[in-house]
Amino acid sequence: MLTLENRISAFAQLGDYLRHLPLEERQYLARRAGQHNNFFDEPNVSAALDGLAQMLQRDQLEAWLANYDIPETIAAPKKVGVVMAGNIPAVGFHDALCILISGHILQAKPSSDDPFLVPHLLEKLVEIEPGFQEYVQLVPMLKTADAIIATGSDNTARYFEYYFAKRPHIIRKNRTSVAVLTGNETREELTNLGDDMLRYYGLGCRNVSKAYVPEGYDFTPLFEAIEYKKEVVNHHKYQNNYDYNKSIYLVNGVPHLDNGFLMVTESRQLVSPISVLFYETYQDAADLRQKLAAVQEKLQCVVSKEGLWENSFQFGQAQCPSVSDYADGVDTLAFLLKL
Repeated sequence: MLTLENRISAFAQLGDYLRHLPLEERQYLARRAGQHNNFFDEPNVSAALDGLAQMLQRDQLEAWLANYDIPETIAAPKKVGVVMAGNIPAVGFHDALCILISGHILQAKPSSDDPFLVPHLLEKLVEIEPGFQEYVQLVPMLKTADAIIATGSDNTARYFEYYFAKRPHIIRKNRTSVAVLTGNETREELTNLGDDMLRYYGLGCRNVSKAYVPEGYDFTPLFEAIEYKKEVVNHHKYQNNYDYNKSIYLVNGVPHLDNGFLMVTESRQLVSPISVLFYETYQDAADLRQKLAAVQEKLQCVVSKEGLWENSFQFGQAQCPSVSDYADGVDTLAFLLKL
């Protein structure tokens, strides 16, 4: 039976594996992942793996777990089923980490958009610590799971809520992230915001899809600062989205700004299409606070200058969650420890 120390040590060693990945193996993983999802190219797969490597450091894991009363062993572990998302590489791994570190059994249903990376990481974990063999299960259905963690669209979430109603569950819906801009940002800060918007081609719930800006805001400095991201339009699927959205705006006469790879248009909606950044103006801090409060349930995270806006991240940090940053703000580990 695996002890808590066994579990922590195994994940820390998995982190070491990721931190010392040879270039050839990293390229191989990206190629395999890209066979199932064209958006999973080498830069984005590398970014995801680097994020996990940062998360799976022993000191980070121990600091995280120190906030919980985690048993050394569980005599009768529960089977926890996970319907994993596949919008960005290995996005379902954090749930797997929480389940296994808590001492329960993982029943993972990988996304058809990411059927390779998470199973590969779990295979490595079992290789490092064979005791995990009986705790890691890849399954096509979750009929035998005692509890459920599922991520999907708002429509899918309604189905999940109905289907899994009688079992303990965490059901996650559509979320997105926003930026708070004042006009006083430095070029470096705006450059970092480029990562928040365009890493993973904008497909993650932690990607900034909308900016709140003061009235009369000038987008020129932002466009200049993110010019380094122009290569995104060389990806054929991103370019298809860019061309399509541009044609729609031109045909319908929608006012917008365009730098050749990203369009900016005013909208009260939160979730922008790929290649588009929505913006909404605010009059003052009170007005901004009211606007953000109205959409709080739809937000994954907020980025702002030096992270000064309440509960926000610094620019460039939206896609760098720590191990204690839970999706939708729901404490997954606390949920698991109550099973």
